Amino acid sequence: MTVSLSHPTAKCNGKLRITGSKSETNRLLLLQALFSGLTIENTSESDDSKVMRTALQSNAEVIDVHHAGTAMRFLTAYFARLEGREVVLTGSQRMQERPIKILVEALRSLGASITYEKEAGYPPLKITGKKLAGGTVTLPADISSQYISALLLIGPALEQGVQFDLVGKITSIPYINMTLALLNNLGIQTEFKGQSIRVEPQKNPKLTPQIVESDWSSASYFFSIVALAEESEIQLTSYKEDSLQGDRVLREIYRELGVHSTLTDQTLTLRKEHVQLPDILEWDLSTAPDIAQTIAVSCYGLGIGCVLTGLHTLKIKETDRLQALYNELTKLGAQVKITENSLELAAGFRPVDHCSIPTYNDHRMAMAFAPLALKVPLRIENAEVVSKSYPTFWEDLAQINFAINHR
Repeated sequence: MTVSLSHPTAKCNGKLRITGSKSETNRLLLLQALFSGLTIENTSESDDSKVMRTALQSNAEVIDVHHAGTAMRFLTAYFARLEGREVVLTGSQRMQERPIKILVEALRSLGASITYEKEAGYPPLKITGKKLAGGTVTLPADISSQYISALLLIGPALEQGVQFDLVGKITSIPYINMTLALLNNLGIQTEFKGQSIRVEPQKNPKLTPQIVESDWSSASYFFSIVALAEESEIQLTSYKEDSLQGDRVLREIYRELGVHSTLTDQTLTLRKEHVQLPDILEWDLSTAPDIAQTIAVSCYGLGIGCVLTGLHTLKIKETDRLQALYNELTKLGAQVKITENSLELAAGFRPVDHCSIPTYNDHRMAMAFAPLALKVPLRIENAEVVSKSYPTFWEDLAQINFAINHR
């Protein structure tokens, strides 16, 4: 499905309910599978969370997670300690190109039985569940936090718990802290000190109901919309001041781009303010790389430059996101440079009408570029890919008066 997008007035106002955080939901679903009786409210409606839930409930010999990277990492750890269960864990062609060697080796060091069905270091994986005692694992600190979180989540179910000694600069710390906080909510003892993380074993956690906060990554597209609109006030529910999500840094970043935000009674209100914009926005996104695409497109639409760093994990996402950004921003008239971990955008807005933006099977490409329709009509190819994290995205844009033509 391709959608053609434009906006007749560039004025956006409305109130929207944003689905629960995919990151929180998938962590809690795994904990729910480990500790029966745990209830979860406001879960994500995303494809990724549906895949995670279905896989945890399945007795099949082959489980296909499609494009769901979080599910691949978390389920690898979950099935490795499920005694007597043998499963082949596979995914889409792109998933079979995404590395998983570091996680597999860490699990093997704890006694897990995992072999590669095709190319060494990549899915599909054949996992023979065994009783894992736990213990200490040494890992490079600059890897995807999903590897670390996968091991942390099964830690309380291991006899000795689990401890990490991390080597080098730690990236994506907010996602690690999110995992530890969710464990703490269940009364599981953890410690994160310096380069060491510890999760204590716990057979009988506190099964208090867990309420998932709405997703800040999904909110990012509305920060972008408000920044690019002529006038706008958008209310989003349900958010928390003490959010566990690293993407909450949006409030600070977009303040520089003219978006005033307030958070009252779990309602996040975004309001357009006409401010003096910076010539260049510079930001280290190593703690929130998922919002890089949105910010880059916002800056282009505002005609300002940006230098975004800390983006080394983007090359192993649903697509090589840095290359995809370069391709599509360049097509739209932008001047862009990329490295292994950064993107530099030159100031200036030279729009090309009715450009067609491929999504590279990446939900964030579709949603990051959509707000630019406030400035120039464009088309988004394979628009259904948004269901991976935000199934009602196009309907929500229609509520704030985007003109959307599906074909």
